[in-house]
Amino acid sequence: MNFATWSLQRPIPAVLLFVLLSLAGSMSFQRLPIQNMPDIERPEINILLAQPGAAPAQLETEVARKVEDSLASLAGLKHVVTTIGDGLVHIRAEFVLEKPVPEALIETRDAVDRVRADLPPDLEPPSVSAASSSSDPTVTYALASSRIDGEALSWYVDDSVTRALLAVPGVARVVRLGGVEREVRIEADPAAMAALGVTVTDLSRALALASGEASGGMGRLGAGEQAVRTVATVRQARELAALAIPLGEGRRVRLDQVARVTDGVAEPRSAALLDGRAVTGFAVYRARGADEVRMAEGVRQALRALETDGMRDGMRFDLVAGSVDYTMEQYRGSMQMLVEGALLAVLVVWWFLRDWRATLVAAAALPLSILPTFLLMDWLGYTLNTLTLLAMAVVVGILVDDAIVEVENIARHRQMGKSALRATRDAVEEIALAVIATTATLVVVFIPTAMMSGVPGLFFRQFGWTTVFAVLASLLVARLLTPIMAARFMGHGSVQHDAAEGRPMRHYLHAVRWCLARRGATLTAAVLLFAGSLALIPFIDTGLMPAADRGQINIEVELAPGSTLADTRLAAERARLALAGIDGVRSVFASIGGAGSDLDAPVGGGVGSATLTLGLAARGERPSQQAIEAAVRRALQDVPGARYGVGGAMGEQIELILASADVPALQATAAELERQLRDVPGLSNVRSSADVERPELVVRPIAARAAERGVNTLAINETIRIATAGDTRARLPKLNLDARQVPVRVQMPLALGADLDAIGKLRVPADGGLVPLASVAQLALENGPARIDRYDRQRHVTLRADLGSVSLGQAQAAVMTLPAAQALPAGVQLLGGGDAEIAGELMAGFGGALITGVICMYCVLVLLFGDFLQPFTILSALPLSLCGAFATLLATGSELDVPSMIGLVMLMGIVAKNSILLVEYAVLGMREHGLSAEQAALAACRQRARPILMTSLAMIAGMLPIALGLGADASFRQPMAIAVIGGLLSSTLLSLLVVPAVFVTVAGLRRRPRDVLTNPLLDQ
Repeated sequence: MNFATWSLQRPIPAVLLFVLLSLAGSMSFQRLPIQNMPDIERPEINILLAQPGAAPAQLETEVARKVEDSLASLAGLKHVVTTIGDGLVHIRAEFVLEKPVPEALIETRDAVDRVRADLPPDLEPPSVSAASSSSDPTVTYALASSRIDGEALSWYVDDSVTRALLAVPGVARVVRLGGVEREVRIEADPAAMAALGVTVTDLSRALALASGEASGGMGRLGAGEQAVRTVATVRQARELAALAIPLGEGRRVRLDQVARVTDGVAEPRSAALLDGRAVTGFAVYRARGADEVRMAEGVRQALRALETDGMRDGMRFDLVAGSVDYTMEQYRGSMQMLVEGALLAVLVVWWFLRDWRATLVAAAALPLSILPTFLLMDWLGYTLNTLTLLAMAVVVGILVDDAIVEVENIARHRQMGKSALRATRDAVEEIALAVIATTATLVVVFIPTAMMSGVPGLFFRQFGWTTVFAVLASLLVARLLTPIMAARFMGHGSVQHDAAEGRPMRHYLHAVRWCLARRGATLTAAVLLFAGSLALIPFIDTGLMPAADRGQINIEVELAPGSTLADTRLAAERARLALAGIDGVRSVFASIGGAGSDLDAPVGGGVGSATLTLGLAARGERPSQQAIEAAVRRALQDVPGARYGVGGAMGEQIELILASADVPALQATAAELERQLRDVPGLSNVRSSADVERPELVVRPIAARAAERGVNTLAINETIRIATAGDTRARLPKLNLDARQVPVRVQMPLALGADLDAIGKLRVPADGGLVPLASVAQLALENGPARIDRYDRQRHVTLRADLGSVSLGQAQAAVMTLPAAQALPAGVQLLGGGDAEIAGELMAGFGGALITGVICMYCVLVLLFGDFLQPFTILSALPLSLCGAFATLLATGSELDVPSMIGLVMLMGIVAKNSILLVEYAVLGMREHGLSAEQAALAACRQRARPILMTSLAMIAGMLPIALGLGADASFRQPMAIAVIGGLLSSTLLSLLVVPAVFVTVAGLRRRPRDVLTNPLLDQ
């Protein structure tokens, strides 16, 4: 007794099981978070090492190389990417995906601690951490007010807005963009200090010693004990004016005698503009695993409450960028396509069966298979994202397959005059092996996809397992519930169709007889067709991801090293004005410089970089995003003074990494390759990470004079740093207010930095007093690197270009033919990075998954059929699907990319299902009825052609809305549906003719005496 007959005898447990699974699945569906793409937890550890005032070249030698060498011994380390800027080293350690993040974090921290003693003594404590939030902001807002100045607005964002948003579930962090920070400036008077023998270092140290709090000691006044706390903080800026500065030998001077105290704002290092108006922006980042939509809605409600409270101050929050609208659009579009595909599949079933009872029985498999899948997704922590919803949409036709086969077989047995119960029992027992085999082949095809290694595995783990769960649930429905419903509902009527063969069937069987009589020609034609389909591959463009229409465009702006914030702001405004006439651009938000709330963190770009975010109109009211991006690139070609990068999402850029220990050869090769890339048709906005050397003011101590006067290098460096930029942020004294601390910065007048003679007159401490800086050091204007990039312990230069109208595969092929790429100097390596590296992993991963899936299919079929040769008959249909898939991809101009590769994986399982239906029935005819191979093949074609057509057309109908791309942006799903539909059309038509010929040929092989793999059951 199998499950099907057991459920017929005991229907209540099966019905109760699916009622409970459906209820639990419905509840799980309500709880599942909604995201655009699944969270990818890559084992990457960030290391920040700060040494204020140190130059990049110095940090490379004294810090970066030592830490990199220590990290090199860690197990599972994949890449080490280092970026070195002024006073800061950022190292990103990338591990293989199998490495647990906590283990990678502990080992990385231990590796840094091992070399801590060899690092400079003034290096600040290293920061070692793993990313805890998504890399891109979920939403970005701009805040403007007609009554509040920039400093108050910035503090409002740092305090009230940040506190309110961090209370929203799912928010990981809030980063301010633009704005200014309040700061107390102590502007020293060089003449007064020189007259009194005071240096800026003395002022900074005196302020640091005079302000602060410390606890310690225990008092016992009265009957109890009291903690002792020393409070030496200043609460108002004017109190600093009276601060006494010790001069030694009992002398002191008031601060206002040598400096001017002002309570104002710090020098701006960032700015934010919305359509040319100054605003204060903030980006909100989502925590891993959080629901994007719920988080964004919580943020919106929190900001609405703040906006209501701030109406009197004229505050207004404007959403300027975000992925939530696109995510919600994709979610609604996927659900709509899921419903449309299900309805079309059900209509196909009704069109063939013409019986509403049978159609209802088959259609019930869809919700009863999908709802338990939601329950398993909830248990495993999956989300409703593009890939899991795609899995649901693409298996709509598959889910109804098993029910279609069983219902059609039950209807056939009912026409033999059997009762409903007897017909159901006989039909489900007859079809049991075929149903189990078809489901097993689908499962073993998708499991390798779910278990791919590397970055592809992170993306498609949820897709693969969701498909497997849904297919297994459909098998459970077909085996347990479909027989019960068929016995109850189909007992009152029968499927109406003529018992006699119709004209289409007669023509089809005539074609099968012709192919069986000319098996050699049929198999030769199939082989040639397969070879022809492979020949189409070079003509199909290859890529990573199809370009998506997300409703916003990001533009990276980069100026030459040494540019000021005003220069970058001017360049951003020039770009905005150049884009003003482009149709479809609704708003332009510019984030210039570093994040306002983290001024000391960024490495590299600083005030010389900016990001423009173009908000686009609704999709139906504008051209496509790709057309707008092309117009943007054309408009920016005429804007001088900066380098622009348009787009930047996955699949939109090509990235090349040149690495070498020979820095001159690396720089020369990068420059030549960059020049040649500009001549490659289709590529635009070619840019290099090799910065032009920036101007530097170099102070070189004169060793003999410095030693003679007792001046050390540390004193010179500290004097220069504090005089021109103030002390480091962590060491600045603080002005304590009720809810915040305001930094106090000691600095010479800003005009000092523009006067080389004035810098030379700065006083530095020496034996017996103060001496001018120029008397112990030489000052000169020179050039030096603004940033140093290292890749796997070598210097590297990254070249990027926008793909525009060419595919990633075309761009890679064109790059490899360039003379600079073919004739690399000794020691210089050209590495594939970014999308090219991921695309290579994806192709290798999918190729391995396909091969593994086919091998697993063969093993499963051998076990189910008890034969080593007949599985080859079933698998012979697989190559027949490729010609249709490749032909439709070529005809529609689609690329061979991630979604189309998913479609090819699906085809392997779907085509095998149809082939199994034919071969299983033919084997049954030979084994139980003693038919010859030709007779069994014809009988199988006669009985199984209709269910094969039904299942294929149901799957095609289910994917038709996806292929047409109706409604929401279907750029990711469309290539997959196109490949599947094309492959189904060709494989269904060809396999109905070729598989019978292969079956008869294989059956003839086993009659030879040399055949040792004979199945006795088939020789009767």
